[in-house]
Amino acid sequence: MMEETEQVSFHCGRIRSPVMGIEVPRTGKIECDAIGRAPTQRVSEKATAIKGVENSGKRMTFLDYRNSRYGDVVDDEKTKEMEEEIEEEGRKKKGMMRFDEVPRCFICPISKELMRDPVVVETGETYDRVFIQARLNSGNLTCPNTQQILSRSIVISNQLVRRMISDWCRDNGYQLPPLDDLEGVTVTQNERIQLKSILKKIASSSISETKMAAKELRKLTKQMPSFRALLGEKPEAISQLVSLSSMDLHTHLDLQEDVVTTILNLSIHDHNKKIVGDDPFAIPLLIDAVVTGTIVTRSNAAAALFTLSAVDENKIKIGEMGGLYPLIELFEEDNPIAKKDAASAIFSLCKIHENKARAVKDGVVRVLLISIVEDTLFSESLAVLAMLSTNQQALQEICDNGGVSCMLMIIRETECEKDKENAVVVLYAICMHDRRRLCDIRDENDISGCIALLARNGTARGSRKAKGILERLNKGRDRDIISSPCGSTL
Repeated sequence: MMEETEQVSFHCGRIRSPVMGIEVPRTGKIECDAIGRAPTQRVSEKATAIKGVENSGKRMTFLDYRNSRYGDVVDDEKTKEMEEEIEEEGRKKKGMMRFDEVPRCFICPISKELMRDPVVVETGETYDRVFIQARLNSGNLTCPNTQQILSRSIVISNQLVRRMISDWCRDNGYQLPPLDDLEGVTVTQNERIQLKSILKKIASSSISETKMAAKELRKLTKQMPSFRALLGEKPEAISQLVSLSSMDLHTHLDLQEDVVTTILNLSIHDHNKKIVGDDPFAIPLLIDAVVTGTIVTRSNAAAALFTLSAVDENKIKIGEMGGLYPLIELFEEDNPIAKKDAASAIFSLCKIHENKARAVKDGVVRVLLISIVEDTLFSESLAVLAMLSTNQQALQEICDNGGVSCMLMIIRETECEKDKENAVVVLYAICMHDRRRLCDIRDENDISGCIALLARNGTARGSRKAKGILERLNKGRDRDIISSPCGSTL
């Protein structure tokens, strides 16, 4: 296993489980449990046991609350109702909630609590960062929900789900701590002294001392979040590390690997992503390492570019600096981890229009289709292809390289609903781009009914796209535009 990092999910269209984690109370009650379900005549004896309800800065007893709301006489049912109201107010003040109140998709599958800082792993599942990271750091690389083995301990923030949870909490009167508070780590004075010593050694004129210091920093940034945060506090420290590129790292491949992997570790910390990206030499160093390093270095450099690409500004920089072509070349390597890291980075970078055009120009469509046909990173390649389907040149290359029959075969034969969805997304885009291809799709659907079946039983998005294709087919029949032979133009 290479360094711990954050991995892209190729099922980004799915919003999986949870988001941030408010603690779901184990007892479900605040201190008014001391009352139990006391009869009305005993309420006044228990009143002083109630805490957590405030009125105009003054603490209210249960009896005060009861009298102010219901008058002097209540029955047992009203007593119970009042206790529940007090519990509800107390929970909201503490930012707690009952488990059965929280939408299930907001609950972390590991902690069974509302997620505070949701992140996605490469299987597309969402977990609360602190719990999944602890699991991965312990060496357990099994995805809890799918039981798939993760190739990397990489996670990436799920900002959409966090916003959904935040909105839900606001609408329901609960408070979540700011993300900055959750990510905060305590840096000790000893760690500051230790970092200063390491940086001094990195600047040493002795190459052996520099290498030892770089290796030590790599280890510390992997194992200790405080060191990742500490370097983020000192951008000049990151610049000093990156400046080692001036030493011609091509002749010191071990040092190059340590520097690249340290940058990868640093980029896990969300606050560091922009800091690293803003260093004028950091991204060029990583792009160069994708080309010149060992396979481990190349893979880690690709993973670092992926984590940095979580910031849109970094996506633009990586694309403008020529980062896509080396990643596409790395994707063609036989090493499965390197291929996946390259695919992750390409997928993330192509979320912006400019990089889609660059990737297509650099030959990514042919590479993806070969990967699909050879069944190597099949789902990942198909997901990237679907991402590129909004680019006209990409669609033309897909058509020119037998992509229509390939997508139809996937819809007809694969059992994975997500793969079917991505294939029909590509087909729909092709129909909109080149209506002559409708004839091929019509013939296939007449034989196997695969598009009609997907329209009925596919995912929400897949079904919508399949229905769109069927509508265009039907319009063609009604107007007799599609005729036999199939060469006619729609």
